[in-house]
Amino acid sequence: MKHKAIAFYLPQFHPIPENDEWWGEGFTEWTNVKKATPLFNDHEQPVEPGELGYYDLRNPEVRMKQAELARNHGVSGFCYWHYWFGNGQKLLDLPLREVLKTGKPDFPFCLAWANESWTGIWHGAPGRVLMKQKYPGKQDIIDHFYDILPALSDHRYVKIDGKPFFLVYKPKMLPNAKEFTDTFNDLAVKNGFDGIHFVASNVPLNWKANEFGFDAIVPSFHNRILWARKQSMVTKLKDQLFSSDVKNKRNGLKHVYTYKEAKKYILPSRKQMLQNVVYPAVVPNWDNSPRSGENGVIFTGSTPYLFEEHLKSAMDLLQYNSDSHKIVMIKSWNEWAEGNYLEPDSKWGRAYLETFNKIFGNNDVPI
Repeated sequence: MKHKAIAFYLPQFHPIPENDEWWGEGFTEWTNVKKATPLFNDHEQPVEPGELGYYDLRNPEVRMKQAELARNHGVSGFCYWHYWFGNGQKLLDLPLREVLKTGKPDFPFCLAWANESWTGIWHGAPGRVLMKQKYPGKQDIIDHFYDILPALSDHRYVKIDGKPFFLVYKPKMLPNAKEFTDTFNDLAVKNGFDGIHFVASNVPLNWKANEFGFDAIVPSFHNRILWARKQSMVTKLKDQLFSSDVKNKRNGLKHVYTYKEAKKYILPSRKQMLQNVVYPAVVPNWDNSPRSGENGVIFTGSTPYLFEEHLKSAMDLLQYNSDSHKIVMIKSWNEWAEGNYLEPDSKWGRAYLETFNKIFGNNDVPI
């Protein structure tokens, strides 16, 4: 079975003036990673990077090494988080600009629009709005399209059914999602494409994607975990996801789960795979306490072996998709302050990458 494996890629590993102003000079994702502290016994914090070190994405050699590691371990491409706040306001676009300018690394990529306001929620100030997400109207949609057109036109850009792949993080936040997708599609055709392959995140798996111009859905595992917890509390089921073992360790924290049990809730069901075109998202681990402290969601006990079980389950689900839609999303390549990354760390080295390659590396096709 041929497939594509696309990894979300966070660009916040270089300083920008806005982060300097909000969080202090030199702030990057590494700032939170380094200052993390354990919140209970056996809580593995802080985590430390492996062979790539505390890198700076302004360094082209780092970007080349990342792509080499990904390519050699079964990852088909990177999906860069893209920040467009309206009226031409952008943040963290330096890595993508450099990739387009230099043509390096020669590695497939696509974009995921993180269409939400930046607030202080992860830093103890949820009411503080740092950069507001705006939707000024149709002209802004047009300006947005032409801003990313150089990326869409790049020969490395990921295409599905001949159309550039474009993910929207929260499509339900769009004032008029159909106007957005129709406008992008019209402009894409005008500029020589067959249209845009729109992918939605953070929507129910039975959401009527086609009615809003979307072609596929990537499940939000975070929402699914919270739903499972609510269902368990309502029905008073004794579920290992909320076992006394974890409760005893978490010292009153709200969201601490074992990876072994949590992974059962991350992937969609077979029935849900048939309701829409769904691209399963695999998660090597999760712990965003470096960002949000005691309010974080924490998985404990992740290992390469358990990750392998998770990957096999995801691979099995791809049988329900057509050949051009056998896609798995990796959450994520390098979101270190959320504890979900495939990059080597100081504890496991390349073990998670090698596990991923074991399951997905032999079936990949160019994209």
